[in-house]
Amino acid sequence: MREMFQKLQGYNLKKAAIKKMDMQASNEFLAELKVLTHVHHLNLERLIRYCVEGSLFLVYEYIENGYLSQHLRGSGRDPLTWAARVQIALDAARGLEYIHEHTVPVYIHRDIKSANILIDKNFRAKVADFGLTKLTEYGSSSLHTRLVGTFGYMPPEYAQYGDVSSKIDVYAFGVVLYELISGKEAIVKINEPENESKGLVSLFEEVLGLSDPNEDPRQLVDPRLCDKFPLDSVFKVSQLAKVYT
Repeated sequence: MREMFQKLQGYNLKKAAIKKMDMQASNEFLAELKVLTHVHHLNLERLIRYCVEGSLFLVYEYIENGYLSQHLRGSGRDPLTWAARVQIALDAARGLEYIHEHTVPVYIHRDIKSANILIDKNFRAKVADFGLTKLTEYGSSSLHTRLVGTFGYMPPEYAQYGDVSSKIDVYAFGVVLYELISGKEAIVKINEPENESKGLVSLFEEVLGLSDPNEDPRQLVDPRLCDKFPLDSVFKVSQLAKVYT
């Protein structure tokens, strides 16, 4: 640990984010290391150093504003404006596009969610946490693997068959778009006494699938936006999310 901090001094860093894992987490450690030492993009978190000394350590650039999930549902934070939410969506999409289309081999993140998207001091987004990332050979459409990820963000075909392709990340990104619109979690409690829950995708499908042309996703928009959003923009984002999911 002392050696790691001595090496960090050469970077003249005021702050850094350190992820500590026990030795049993070597697969996750190596997965992140393999990706972040080869892939560099403005909208992906940046690895600075790593260290193996009793435990496994990954050292990242410090991102000031934490995770998107904290801004959407955390207390003590000002609500994100609609413009900021759209920019965050664009940034995350660019990060995903890079690992899906501009790297060889192709990387599949497998755990895209609002809790894995970092927000910097300028409210720009970076995709984070590559511990479950899977490599696929260039040109291959999918591969089979054990089921990993977060419930509520997994496409049904992946949950059923375990096929890994970029569609996993695209579906999860669609769920994140619904989160940006609504401020809700991917799994929503709909009946507290009965402990019933429903996926955010299903909630939006019910609204977007209504035959009444006067119905719109306004009823699912985050109330903290206080009607300060262009409805046509919200509708376009919700339609995009519908295509992705």
